[in-house]
Amino acid sequence: MLLNWFDPQTGYVLSEMLLLMCLALVISSIGFYRVVYFISIGYALSILAMAFVAPLKHFGDLTWALALQNSFLIIWGIRLGVYLVQREYQASYRNELKNIHQRTAGMSWITKALIWVSVSLLYVLMFSPSLFGLIALPETASPVYHILQIAGLLLMGGGLVLEAISDKQKSDFKAQFPEKYCNVGLYRWVRCPNYLGEIAFWVGNWVMGIMIYDTPLRWIASSIGIVCIVLIMMGSTKRLENTQDGRYGDHPEYQDYIRTVPVLFPFVPVYSLKKVRVFLE
Repeated sequence: MLLNWFDPQTGYVLSEMLLLMCLALVISSIGFYRVVYFISIGYALSILAMAFVAPLKHFGDLTWALALQNSFLIIWGIRLGVYLVQREYQASYRNELKNIHQRTAGMSWITKALIWVSVSLLYVLMFSPSLFGLIALPETASPVYHILQIAGLLLMGGGLVLEAISDKQKSDFKAQFPEKYCNVGLYRWVRCPNYLGEIAFWVGNWVMGIMIYDTPLRWIASSIGIVCIVLIMMGSTKRLENTQDGRYGDHPEYQDYIRTVPVLFPFVPVYSLKKVRVFLE
């Protein structure tokens, strides 16, 4: 695939991304009420809004695969948004939420503004493969293009199901045993199945656009989006490891659990990311 360095569509693509950026800024501004909302409820609702608005604006360019891709993004946003709202009313999360408020209580408005703009831009970059698919369909769709779209959709659907099931299993477990670590269901195979599902979902979204990344803008934007979300999930895994070590580290059964169950990828004998350098933690 050759890069088109003088793509006449670049200005148009940038204008479309700017519109989505404005949408994300409006929605993620909820973080000024509670800083954590920049990266939680603002995250879910920003992606949901973009996946609803962009296909409507380019309705004539929708194919079955693009329609399904954006449907997955909408379902993902609704599911995550509902889960995050419900989580705030769970006793097991209230102490963590209180700690988050204490850590961010003294944050300046400038810092909040920088977070606001940064995460809004990130959400646009993460969504960009879907946008590029809507405005840059290939003139002739090769078999490889269709294979990659199917592979991407399978990853998105699988990641969505994995994340939904693991979140439900953990919520149900914590409702009964708020002071214990979750080690049932999918958590018997991998300690962070929800983060694994998130990674699979966004990798699938990125894979769907591989055949249309034929300009530097498309490659750079989409690649930054996928690399950042993978690093963020790895950083979240490290933070969860540290949190759980603080809570359960002196329990022998917990030590057996973390020695025998992989931390992020099942069947891959990596049991900790503590010593792995992650730049977005």
